Amino acid sequence: MQIVTNIEELRSIVKWWRGEGHSVGLVPTMGYLHEGHKSLIVKAVSENDRVVVSDFVNPTQFGVNEDLSSYPRDLNRDAALCEEVGADVIFHPEPEEMYFPDNCTFVDMDRLTKGLCGKTRPTHFRGVCTVVSKLFNIVTPDRAYFGQKDAQQLAVIRRMVRDMNFGITIVGCPIVREEDGLAMSSRNTYLNPKERKAALILHESLTLGEELIRAGEKDAVKVKNAIVKHMKTEPLARIDYVEIVDGETLEPAETIEGPILAATAVYIGKTRLIDNFSYNPEQ
Repeated sequence: MQIVTNIEELRSIVKWWRGEGHSVGLVPTMGYLHEGHKSLIVKAVSENDRVVVSDFVNPTQFGVNEDLSSYPRDLNRDAALCEEVGADVIFHPEPEEMYFPDNCTFVDMDRLTKGLCGKTRPTHFRGVCTVVSKLFNIVTPDRAYFGQKDAQQLAVIRRMVRDMNFGITIVGCPIVREEDGLAMSSRNTYLNPKERKAALILHESLTLGEELIRAGEKDAVKVKNAIVKHMKTEPLARIDYVEIVDGETLEPAETIEGPILAATAVYIGKTRLIDNFSYNPEQ
């Protein structure tokens, strides 16, 4: 396995792979890899001849006063995990390699980015779409892999690929959880023991909502209120949002009729965590 820091070197490697007739998978990450990332890489390795894992903390998707400088990083640990599961290249550029000093070009999106996380992080998805577009242009993968924990991001990337005619298959992979139900996240490392226990309220509350739906509740507002009520039983939890939306458009849903996404973002102490579940009555 190689660690590549230069765009032109990576392009040269991919060109050689293509010349050999190999398919290419891409797993975009911000590093500090955990079992959730590992599941994406394993899936990519199983479906492609060659796999690139990007390991880049992208500055353009962090807003003012967010945790860019403190975001956890450990390239050696990441490299060991990638080599273990069969990735071929880690792409680990510096920000100066990805963005020119006078960069003024961004990829933005309307509608899908306005609600949920986009409501309180208004520049976040512009940064996500920009860096993912750049990675797609650099790697030119056949398939790219994203976790369903970041459900809005997955929907945004799928729409961007469709709208911009990228010709790349986007593969969504299931949420990977700790044994107690907490969704795996690099930001979980910020939690002290008391906060770590309190963070279980996200999965507990969403599970309550899912059980209501599976029991036949069709009123999305009632389900949302039940999730919020349970969430508020945890003193350390400060709700950013709880929403039930259409699974494709991400517009608010009033009734549970088609595929829906129930998503939440909650501050536990100073740490912002997200979680969700999807429900399709036809499945």
